[in-house]
Amino acid sequence: MTAPASDLLRVENLRISFRVPSGTILAVKDASLRVAPGKVTALVGESGSGKSVISQAIMGILPSIARAEGRILFSDPERPGSPIDIVRLPLDGREIRHLRGRRMGKIFQEPMTSLSPLHTIGDQISEVLAIHTADDAAERRRKTEEMLGLVGFQDPARAFDMYPFELSGGMRQRAMIAMALICRPALLIADEPTTALDVTIQAQILKLLRDLQQKLGMAMLLITHDLGVVANVADEVVVIYRGEIMEAGTVEAIFRDPRHPYLKGLLKAVPHFDMEPGERLKPLRSIPASGATLMDHIAPAASRSGKADAPDVLLSVRHVSKTFTTRKGGLFKAGERKRHRAVSDVSFTVRRGECLGLVGESGCGKTTLSKILMRAITPDEGSVILHSADGDIDIGRASGSDLRRLRTRVQMVFQDPVSSLSPRMTVQNILMEPLEINGRGTAKTRLETVRRLLTAIGLDETALNRYPHAFSGGQRQRIGIARALALGPELMICDEPVSALDVSVQAQILNLLKDLQKDLGLTTIFISHNLAVVDYMADRIAVMCNGRIVEIAPREVLMRSPAHPYTRSLLAAVPFPDLERPLDFDRISANGASDTARWPDAFRPDGDGEGLAAADLGNGHLVLARSDVKAAELVS
Repeated sequence: MTAPASDLLRVENLRISFRVPSGTILAVKDASLRVAPGKVTALVGESGSGKSVISQAIMGILPSIARAEGRILFSDPERPGSPIDIVRLPLDGREIRHLRGRRMGKIFQEPMTSLSPLHTIGDQISEVLAIHTADDAAERRRKTEEMLGLVGFQDPARAFDMYPFELSGGMRQRAMIAMALICRPALLIADEPTTALDVTIQAQILKLLRDLQQKLGMAMLLITHDLGVVANVADEVVVIYRGEIMEAGTVEAIFRDPRHPYLKGLLKAVPHFDMEPGERLKPLRSIPASGATLMDHIAPAASRSGKADAPDVLLSVRHVSKTFTTRKGGLFKAGERKRHRAVSDVSFTVRRGECLGLVGESGCGKTTLSKILMRAITPDEGSVILHSADGDIDIGRASGSDLRRLRTRVQMVFQDPVSSLSPRMTVQNILMEPLEINGRGTAKTRLETVRRLLTAIGLDETALNRYPHAFSGGQRQRIGIARALALGPELMICDEPVSALDVSVQAQILNLLKDLQKDLGLTTIFISHNLAVVDYMADRIAVMCNGRIVEIAPREVLMRSPAHPYTRSLLAAVPFPDLERPLDFDRISANGASDTARWPDAFRPDGDGEGLAAADLGNGHLVLARSDVKAAELVS
């Protein structure tokens, strides 16, 4: 049997197993799918479902302990005739090397770890040409610069000589795309190409992939767990769960008439702007978590002293600024010093018991601001006051007992639980450490607190003696949340806690945080670049751009009637898992939402970035605009 002429790639009854000391693990079970020429097939599923393993089998890069059975038929347009069965090719033979990189390209999920930090972008991209073509160095450079321009680099000649660390996340991803496309392949495999990118950068990358696919006439296998991305890019969709194909069909059929319960569950787990007040996300697997078990052990200080006695405003931030200085000449050169203002004249308050969402693109100053609130760095100007239940703490100037008290009152949940949890400590040690450092209770009561923390996050006591590597990404994030709760903080800062998680695991974590906030009376600052997630979590939302808060309002006001062009651009860049609400790619700027040249004059700063003030639009809605413009003119 040969593959139909209409299919560029056809996977038939693919089984992939891994030999491990304990036996054999079957990772992919009789999977079948196809990719048509010039079309996009999306392979959708959670982490561990087998998506990336299938892509490795197609590229012929499975590890040595893996065994593939079945057929992977590739009909190379350059070689008409019978298709090539990749499964039967020697893994390091000439034929698979000819296909890999030249006729099939791959974009990996994490460009920072996929790109060598020791070589320039241009050298790494042109190396593909050196392997697969007879071009000389000058011709390789010319083709590489041409491709860098094609993927959106404004100055390709300069970009050729830059190193990965000199590029933003979005630019590194563009460099990865250039590397995958430099030989003009017939098939592009994009493995989670937009995970953890800002919504605006993600929209730019999706637009770029769509445009290049049409311009170069190539087919694409898109691997993702983001159904919003699928709805905006794919022609056909294949849904996989634990190595088995659950459902497959056209994008129209999948979204308008989903049949399998797993697919229906994925669609219900995605936060969206049309959710009713009080409506909850529906994760595929719920976790029996409850913060009520913690009330007597780790209730926040405000609860322990009585909320009636605690100030209504928990945190006051006034005119905070922070500037960093770098050398343009490099580490060993005297060079000119360059000043970058990461946070500029930021002011806001956080009321006790509320969740304030903080959104913006990478580099806007969100994380720098969170470090100032945590006293990890000190601002150059301004003040941050925590109105604790047992007295005010000036975060910037606290020392001695005030500083020790601050460390127990403010805690953080980090973006990446893999790097924030010690691999050398068991879960019991991780959760008990803050209690021991601060002298809380006896050994017996500390262990009881740890057990209750595990119950609150939906884990049982069998987790106590296990190490972080033994848990999934979602479970590790829950452990990070438990550690932040151990001391009963009054304020918890969540820095992108779900940005790299599957939609179903994301739903678990978001529901858990909402429940803990309700049960414990927690006050939270939720930092994210995903407005749909912040819309689900927050009571009020502050939007940050170029180091300043450009708009702040109650959630329903900001979502219904955003005033600032930056906020509108962020909202327009969120991909919906809805065919009736496609992304408007024509509105997406190559320079991102923070491109002030595209803003109306009323919101544009002068040459020094000054001349702007917070205009009150009523109902707690403030927007940063020119002081000589009337509020009524800003809402038109």
